[in-house]
Amino acid sequence: MNPTLFFGCKLARAMRRAMMLTVFVALVIPVAAQIAAEGTAAAKNRAQRPKSVRLYVFDCGRLKVEDPIRFNFKKEELAVLDLSVPCFLVFHPKGILVWDTGVIPDDAFKPGGGSATRLYAVATKPLKLQLAEAGFTPADVTYLALSHAHWDHAANASAFASATWLVRQVERDALFADPPPPRTNSAMFEALRSTKTILLKDNDYDVFGDGTVIIKFTPGHTAGHQALLVKLARTGPVLLCGDLYHYPEELKVKRVPAGDFDKEQTLASRVAIEAFLKETGTQLWIQHDLAAFDKLKKAPGYYD
Repeated sequence: MNPTLFFGCKLARAMRRAMMLTVFVALVIPVAAQIAAEGTAAAKNRAQRPKSVRLYVFDCGRLKVEDPIRFNFKKEELAVLDLSVPCFLVFHPKGILVWDTGVIPDDAFKPGGGSATRLYAVATKPLKLQLAEAGFTPADVTYLALSHAHWDHAANASAFASATWLVRQVERDALFADPPPPRTNSAMFEALRSTKTILLKDNDYDVFGDGTVIIKFTPGHTAGHQALLVKLARTGPVLLCGDLYHYPEELKVKRVPAGDFDKEQTLASRVAIEAFLKETGTQLWIQHDLAAFDKLKKAPGYYD
């Protein structure tokens, strides 16, 4: 072989190997580093588990609202148009409950960091990484419950397939219907199809049996919509309302989003919840209220 051609071939092969190594380092190493960071953070904090109920708040994204007509509002009637997308974790000495799992799947985030987008939603950090920073992994979670099955509340539902799923029969049936309901992506739930499930039948379901964490039936937005009551020693009782309300203005003006499953049922659920709030002094946390959400303490901080 011509010596020049021989050494040229060797050089080309060496350059290809170098390029492949560069791609490997650029793509694989950041993923491995992120997984290691998640595991290290979780392990570091796992030994510091509390002995009382705690509520952790995670920032799982934003929804850009150009025109609130689908909520039956005009722009000038709302103080803030965009909506927050929170996720929550309740730590109880008897177990851990995750409530709502965000709008962007964790696997949509590029290695090495940065935000991820989907339709009119954006998120800046994967849920599992936020969990790890607070000392938790999906494998630690005892129960998974969703306010409802819409895509902006359920993007990472399948990540918790090892947990026991707390769901209303009517909501589960709708999820796996063909076709599924609007704003629902059954692929998000595929791993839950055969997971351990408790079908909730009572209006109030006491998750840990001591009255501190209660799932309340609030149908209307969807047929199986529910809210979560968490009783905290220092903060007091808090109600996470799912999509029973989207904007605080709905507390004064009785308007229901156009896409609700049953508008009259939504109004009835609101009446019942507002009476409950007044009677018990429970704080209402409107999950999509961006202005209020921005003021909340985020994980690894917590409410107790």
